[in-house]
Amino acid sequence: MFLTLLLLWSLLSLLYFFFTTIQKHQTRLTKPLLNSTYGPSSYPIIGCFISFYKNEHNLLDWYASLLSGSPSQTIVVHRIGARRTVVTGNPFNVEHILKTNFANFPKGKPLTEFLGDLLGCGIFNVDGDLWSTQRKLASHEFSIKSLREFVVNTLAEEVEHRLIPLLEEAAESQKVLDMQEILRRFAFDTVSKVSLGSDPFCLDLTRPVPPLVKAFECAAEISARRSTASLYLMWKIKRALSIGSEKKLKEAVKVVHGSVHEIIQNKKKVFERDGERSESHDMLSRLLLAGHSEEVVRDMVISFILAGRDTTSAAMTWLFWLLSKHPDITHKIVNEVENVVVRTKKWYGKLGFDDLQKMRFLRACLCESMRLYPPVPWDSKHAEVDTVLPDGTWVGKGDRVTYFPYGMGRMEELWGNDRFEFNPDRWFDIESGCAGDKVLKSVSPYKFPVFQAGPRVCLGKEMAFIQMMYVMASVLRRFEIRPVCGEDQPAFVPLLTAHMAGGLKVLVRKRN
Repeated sequence: MFLTLLLLWSLLSLLYFFFTTIQKHQTRLTKPLLNSTYGPSSYPIIGCFISFYKNEHNLLDWYASLLSGSPSQTIVVHRIGARRTVVTGNPFNVEHILKTNFANFPKGKPLTEFLGDLLGCGIFNVDGDLWSTQRKLASHEFSIKSLREFVVNTLAEEVEHRLIPLLEEAAESQKVLDMQEILRRFAFDTVSKVSLGSDPFCLDLTRPVPPLVKAFECAAEISARRSTASLYLMWKIKRALSIGSEKKLKEAVKVVHGSVHEIIQNKKKVFERDGERSESHDMLSRLLLAGHSEEVVRDMVISFILAGRDTTSAAMTWLFWLLSKHPDITHKIVNEVENVVVRTKKWYGKLGFDDLQKMRFLRACLCESMRLYPPVPWDSKHAEVDTVLPDGTWVGKGDRVTYFPYGMGRMEELWGNDRFEFNPDRWFDIESGCAGDKVLKSVSPYKFPVFQAGPRVCLGKEMAFIQMMYVMASVLRRFEIRPVCGEDQPAFVPLLTAHMAGGLKVLVRKRN
């Protein structure tokens, strides 16, 4: 029965795609084609399915090479069962999509469907008035000084009492650690404390991994794979029949929503018991005390967890690996951190917000690492009406438009001949004085859209830098992190956020 339904569904989809393709082609005879000839080989009905299938496990570099071959750094992709997709690495196009013509490029229903089961109506998965309302709410909360202080205090507690002791034990026992997994656990602990006011104790390796953590990982991975499937409709068929990965996703989402609901109920009981005496620094408490509905609060905090968990851990993982190949740059970071520590006399105390702002070279290293290995390698929108991008590429109503930070970070037109090299100095003004007085460049967010840009720019950008700089500074001044994976280039795996395939296995040694 399943095979029959599958064949019937596929046949109907092919017929629908065939006739709509003819209709669109007839309509577009009067439209400017311009750059639409650049892209992978495409055929009637099946589109670029053959090329897509051949490069399914190397999509990022494949797209990057195609963009480099296009005069305007823009290509057009035709996928079977899906709308026409415009992929661009052109900063002028990116600015047009994210800022100038923002209203015409919402996320769109096709994309919100991918994450809808997990994120619901959370801020990262909605458009229009619902997004605007949540954006204003979140913007207000992120601008409050007390939240920033709460984040720094949470970081200090997690680093000094959990992360550092764990690394010290590994150094003494010469135990191999997966640094990526450690950083993920650290990030989940931190973001749970900040978003939920709840401590999952992920960095306590003697405890089993909490069900919420396992379910969250499962749901995020399956949701991401929906968007990269060779046959766009396959996940919808599996969801309708509740089989395979879609059945697992349904079960995982049930655990995530149930766990957050339980935390919300417990938080409400605390408020009823303690009233105004209850501390309310975490985001969940702030949102509940502001009178927002439980469902809205649930979806918002789940979005914050998704954004804060894997992005920072991915960025730090790749920076640790890059630094292992560049010991001279590592020494510069350590010297900068030590100079700040000496000036502020905080040999054993926690680092403060002002201390981190003085570590400009460390920030440049993080930017350079994210240029090469962006935590979110691509992001997409959908056109509301027909339009033309600044480079002349025509975009039809309903077309998917994707800007591509991974490919942009590897473009000679944007970063020069040394674009593949890890060079933090590119983030400083050349004429800004000696090393200690160098000034960080003001780089256009449309050239470096790692945190998005325009109205949807990441509200947690500075908090992300605070977290990453606190961890990197605290770890590097105490330990040497040496990978045991040899000289092989680790694989960069793109899901909702990109990660290092197989993790980063390291030995930890105390720094003299």
